[in-house]
Parts: sequence; C-alpha cells; structure tokens
Amino acid sequence: MALGALLIPLNVWWTTCVEVRWYSLDGTSLPLFITPVFILFLLTLSNLAVRFFATRYWPESAKSVGTTGMKPMADRRSASHPSGAKNAAARLLLPFKQHELLLVYMMLVVSCAMAGQDTFQNLFGFIGHAYWFGNPSNNWQKLFFQYLPSWLVVTDKDALAGYYQGNVSIYSPVGRHDLVSWIVPLAVWGLFFLTLVGMYLCMVVLIRRQWIESEKLTFPIVQLPIAMTADDAGTVFFKNPRMWLGFGVAASIAFFNGLHMLYPTVPQLNVKLYDLQGMVVTEPWKSIGSTQISFYPFAIGLAYFMPVNLSFSCWFFFLFSRVLKITGSAYGLNDPSGAGYPGLGQQATGAWVGIGIMLLYSARGYLADVWRSAWSPKSVADRAEAMQYRGALIGLAAGVVVLGVFSRLAGLSPVAAFIFFGMVFLLAFVITRVRAEFGAPHEIVWVSAMDVPVSILGTHQLGPQNCTILAIMHWFNRGYRNHPMPNMLEGFKMMEGRREVTFGRIIGVYALALTISLLATYWANLHITYAAGAASKATGFKSWAGGETFGVLQSWLTAGVHPASTQLHFMLFGLVFAVFLSMMRSRFYWWPLHPAGYALAFSYAMDYFWMPMFIAWLCKSLILRWGGSRVYQAACPFFLGLILGDYTMGAIWAIIGPLTGVETYRIYL
Repeated sequence: MALGALLIPLNVWWTTCVEVRWYSLDGTSLPLFITPVFILFLLTLSNLAVRFFATRYWPESAKSVGTTGMKPMADRRSASHPSGAKNAAARLLLPFKQHELLLVYMMLVVSCAMAGQDTFQNLFGFIGHAYWFGNPSNNWQKLFFQYLPSWLVVTDKDALAGYYQGNVSIYSPVGRHDLVSWIVPLAVWGLFFLTLVGMYLCMVVLIRRQWIESEKLTFPIVQLPIAMTADDAGTVFFKNPRMWLGFGVAASIAFFNGLHMLYPTVPQLNVKLYDLQGMVVTEPWKSIGSTQISFYPFAIGLAYFMPVNLSFSCWFFFLFSRVLKITGSAYGLNDPSGAGYPGLGQQATGAWVGIGIMLLYSARGYLADVWRSAWSPKSVADRAEAMQYRGALIGLAAGVVVLGVFSRLAGLSPVAAFIFFGMVFLLAFVITRVRAEFGAPHEIVWVSAMDVPVSILGTHQLGPQNCTILAIMHWFNRGYRNHPMPNMLEGFKMMEGRREVTFGRIIGVYALALTISLLATYWANLHITYAAGAASKATGFKSWAGGETFGVLQSWLTAGVHPASTQLHFMLFGLVFAVFLSMMRSRFYWWPLHPAGYALAFSYAMDYFWMPMFIAWLCKSLILRWGGSRVYQAACPFFLGLILGDYTMGAIWAIIGPLTGVETYRIYL
C-alpha cells in the first residue's frame, strides 16, 4: 500500500503530461490502461531479479519462496536470519508476492480512473470554459449564466487567463492567488465524484459474489496482470517463446513506426486508422460515413479473449449500421442533423437500458437474498457477508442523500434528478457487467445520461435551470472509457481466494487510492496546464468537453427538444430490440447475436476496433474449430504478448517524448 501510494502521484503526473500536455498516449481511453500495465511490468521484472538474487545469495529465504511465493509477513518477521550487515542486506531481498504486486496495480488503475480522459480531464476542460469563451456573439451570458451555480465553475477571468495562456507557476504569488478561485468548485466536484465512486463501490460489494463466485464471469481484462505477476511467472509466462513472439511482433511495429515519425526515411507499417470513406464518391455509397480500418496489435490481443459471439456481434452490427446509412440515403431517409434516421446513438441508449433491465430482472432473486441477508444473517458464517451487504446498502442510502442535497442546491428538480442519476447508475451497472463478462471497450460517446430526461420530458418542460445543470454533468458522462466501477470489480476478482488480503483491506486500499488520486489529479492538471497554457501548448487539453457542454446547452435553450420526439422513438426501438436479442440468446444456444454487441456497435469504440475484433474473431473461431481448447490455451501467451509488447513500446515512446520535448509516436489514434 505504501509503494502504491508513492507511485500514484507519479502515474497521475505521467498520465496528465502525455494526455493533456503532449497528447502522445491515449492510455486511459482503453479498457486495459497502458501506464499501470507498464509500471507493473517493470515491477515484475525487478521482482524476478530480487527473487533470483535472494535464491542465489540467501538460501534461507529461497526455501520460503518456492513456486507459491513467500510466506506470510508474520512468518517472515519470525524467521531466523543472518546477523549483522548481511542480515540487513538480506532483508532487502524479500520479493513481493503476487497479491502484493496486484494491490499496487489496483491502486494505479484507480488513479487512471480518476485522472483519465472521461473523468477529471473533462472536468478541467469544462470548468472555466463558459466564462473564458463566452462573448456577445454566442450570447452565453444572457442564455444561461444566471443558471450556472458559481460554486461549480471558475468565474474569475483573471485566474483563467494564466490557465489558458500559460507561463504561470502555481507556486508563485500570482499562481497561488489564481488558485483561490479554484478551491470551492474543485472541492465540491471532488466530493460529488467521490460520492459517486463510493456508491459504485457499494454496488460492486452487492453484486460481487454473484458475478465472481456464482456465475464465474471470465474477466478477460485481468488475464495479463495475473499472468505477469504469478509466482511462477519467471518460469512460465516470461519463459514462454510464444509470449515473446507476440511481444516482439507488436513492439517491433511500434518501434519502427516511432522511428518513422522522427526520421521519415525509416519505413513504417501503418496499423492505425485508415478511413475508407474517401474510396467512394457516389451516392448512396458515400453516405456510409467514416468507416475506418485498423490493425492495432493490442486490440487484436484483447479481442482474442472475448467470447466469439460477442466479437462477432460487434463487427456485424457495426457493418449493419453502415448498411442502414446507405439504404437511408437511397430512400431519402437520412437526417443530417442526427436527430432522425438512422438514430444510431438513440438506438444504443435504448439498448443499454434494455440490457440493464434484463440484467436486473435475471438478478432479482439474488438481490432479494442480499437484502434479506443484510438484515437477518442465518448463521455465524453469514455475519461477515451480512456486514458487507449492510454497509453497502447504508452507503448507497447515504450517497442518495448527498446527491439529493447536491441536486437541490444546484437547482435540479427531483424528477430530472431521478431520471438522470437512475440512468447514470444503470449505465455503470451494465458497463461493469459487459467488462466483466466480455472485456470489450466501452467508449459510448453517443449514449449520455443527460440526454434521457431531455428526450423524455423535453427542454420546455424541464426549463433552463434543469437544462443547465444537466449539461454541466456532461464531463463525467461523455464516453465512460475509464469508468471506475468495472475497474474496482476487477480488483475484487484479482484478490479472489487470497486469504492474505481481507475484504476490509481491499476497501481500505480503494479508499486510500481514491483520496491520493483525487489530490494528485488536481495538482497535476493545475501544474501542467498553468505552465503550458490550456489554449497554448497543451495540445491534448480537453477543450471539446467545454465546447460540447455549452454548445449542446445553447442548442437546448434556443432550438429546444420536444418530448416524445423521434429520438425517443429510436430509444424505445433500441430497448425493445435489445430485450428481444437477450430473450433469443437465453432460449436458443445457437443464437449468434448478442445484445451487448448491438449496444456497443454504435460507438466510437467500434469505429476504431471493429477490424481488430473481426481478425481476433476469425483467429479464435478457426483455432477452436480445428484445434480445440488445447490449441486455444496454447495460443493465449502469443496474444498476451501482443498486448504487452504494444503497451511497453507505446509507454517508452510516451517517456521519450516529454523528456526530449518532441512529438513521438502513439500506439493508439
């Protein structure tokens, strides 16, 4: 825990530097974060070196290492060791056990969930945007400034000048004076988001046993960290030639592509996005829209561990969406504004709601047992579980009170707050389930909780105050790429069956990591952005988060959205169709289409990853058909190597770039 606490500020600063200042790594845009994997890789290699020297130069400790790891800490303290200087040196050669390495990794993952692209990076992109970019031409001041709570945004343009223009140290008298304007908004949003994350953690506690122990979901995302940190990784994972083959292929591609960016005479192998739209210039075919192909090695590696029916459904429904666009153009149905046919974003929103309804319905018996167990444990053995459930339910109730007070003070009506936060938690629940079962990327930009009350009630009935508060919630509802809840559930999965790490220890680890990560995220964003300038040298600054927030709000307040509009109809269609797919899948084992694939297909994630998913689906299908499970298992190290090699070289380029002050190759986008 101490090591994790020390590494969190380093990881947060690195993440913020490369994603906000240099835009040279999109590590938190992926379901498996890049920087925690790279740091864990370095820690694991160091740990293997420590274990080697401990075995060679301290035979007494080697007896307790073995293939299952070191003895518990109490045994280590009581073990007899050599005396004197040799004793002191020997104690430094105690290697970490697997659960210790994984605890550090869990803390780093939490820090990315806080400092990532769809959480606090977006907050810093929106929090001063209105008062800095508002002017008579956009008329924002008259439209909604009176509805913006001053305690949720930075209003001091003098303080924002250094933030957007740069060349200001936050440690100088000028910088310290500017920071005063940030204290209240950052404190309120920080407490608000910690409340949300605390409620997510309570939901994880409630559903953990069902998904991890009873249903035994596969959790593809945790396969690489577990394989890397296994006590026998030095003789199994890191000595597997297939793993190093995959590592070498991916790392070589990223290495030479990086050299090509610095020295154009070096040949490259382009595995990144190539848009096919430019190849068609006649109607109705050019209405296909942006259709990009890619061959990301890490994406192929991740998709290999997805079930074949989901990977098939993802690329199938993605291509089907292009068919809808082409046929819509042929028959004059397409709506250029995006509010009408084919309504892909609205279909996706309804699909996620439909999947959530089906998941809650199927878990109704388990959730009823949880409620009964929380208040009336049947035996002494049930008391520990009952305390967990009871604490989680009390935590959820306390969170509801906090959110209710926040909504009341901000001016959000109870009906709008109920619909909005209901959608927030439903999406969190479904995204966590999809990640746990399939490990799929979940960048669902066109699905937003703030759009649902607007589509149902309309902007006229909501009024400008509700519309304004809903709009400024956009920062944590933009894409859900680094959502905290699935990452926390995966932490519980990695600690499954490890008696050394109690339930209370895991909760303590998350509480410590969240607190340090929040403070480190605030420091890193203010330090880097005031120095570089949000509108100057910070090439990755999330200005679009502010532009989208207030651009949508301006549209709501001027053009308006009517209730029961076309958008709502497409949402209802997506909901019904997702329920239909769920029912077909539960009744017919041969049914190939998965509702999660339908929900995921209409998103940026599939724009980027449909081709890697197709490649992985084809490889896995052929391997299972002609080689069976034995050949599938034998091929797993190769695909893990693709992920690790791509991530390692991508992280190295993300270190070289900031150190040398030049733009370097990024492995994604």
